[in-house]
Amino acid sequence: MSGRGLGFTGGTIDKLESIPGYNTSVETEQFIKNVKNIGISLIGQTLNLAPADKLLYALRDTISCTDNIPLIASSIMSKKIAAGANKIVLDVTCGSGAFMKNKEDAIQLSKTMNKIGELANKETVCILTNMDEPLGISVGNNLEVIEAIEALKGNIEKDVKAVVLELGSYMMKLAGFGDDILENKQKILENIHNGKAYNKFKELIENQGGDISYLENIDKFEKAKFILPVICNKEGYVEKINAKEVGVISGSLGAGRVRKEDNIDQSVGIVLLKKVSNEVKIGDILCYVHSNSEKLGNEAVAKLKETYKISKEKVEEPKTIIDIIK
Repeated sequence: MSGRGLGFTGGTIDKLESIPGYNTSVETEQFIKNVKNIGISLIGQTLNLAPADKLLYALRDTISCTDNIPLIASSIMSKKIAAGANKIVLDVTCGSGAFMKNKEDAIQLSKTMNKIGELANKETVCILTNMDEPLGISVGNNLEVIEAIEALKGNIEKDVKAVVLELGSYMMKLAGFGDDILENKQKILENIHNGKAYNKFKELIENQGGDISYLENIDKFEKAKFILPVICNKEGYVEKINAKEVGVISGSLGAGRVRKEDNIDQSVGIVLLKKVSNEVKIGDILCYVHSNSEKLGNEAVAKLKETYKISKEKVEEPKTIIDIIK
């Protein structure tokens, strides 16, 4: 159960709707039936889930109290508990592209949510993941769906793989499917490489009206009119890519919303070729901008050149999994 994107944040529902026909507005009874029949369903948040939280969030927004850790924790956990989860695994992102900008705040938030889980008799594990640079290589709606399809076929980016295996292995452990985290990770990899994960995704999409021919042939997805390279003008190593700035730039191309009622462009966004620690030479392509406006595309190219920080010194590859709080 997910939401739509607003500002620089991407919404899972928006991404899934880039698959023609896929229905995210499923009634509760049908949602439960889908889970019972095929084991999975992905929908938008229902109106009757934790209604008090919506009112409290609106109030927090008006009084500039959105970054209060106890209130963030209660908002997140109220929805998990209201949805009926007995075991909870949370991905707590940390860094420039996340709400928690530093590890200390992310740990405090995780411990608070763990305590709420304990009080509600819900075993809770928080996985702290790095969001100082974008996860994977794609930022944008159908671009991210294409990357997800490729990942399910086994062509998975290293950082995405780390997050999927860590979250998935703890979900398996809490659900009683194996206490050994390393063994659980191996089982997940097996189900990616043997095609079961990809086939289950196809089943999910088809079951909710989506056209699976787009999964079978990703070239069918709508493409942006302009695909513009961002050329490196320095030699060295990528030291930093500000994840929030990349999200904001992607949003300026039309991939996100400023207001909830805004329409989004499914085909625009950014595809990263170089990430933190990668060696670069003058003339290398750092990333591609996908835009339906040449003007907006060129503006995005200029901004992305500023977003990439290149160092002469060798840069270590950042850790994807920062900590585990349980």
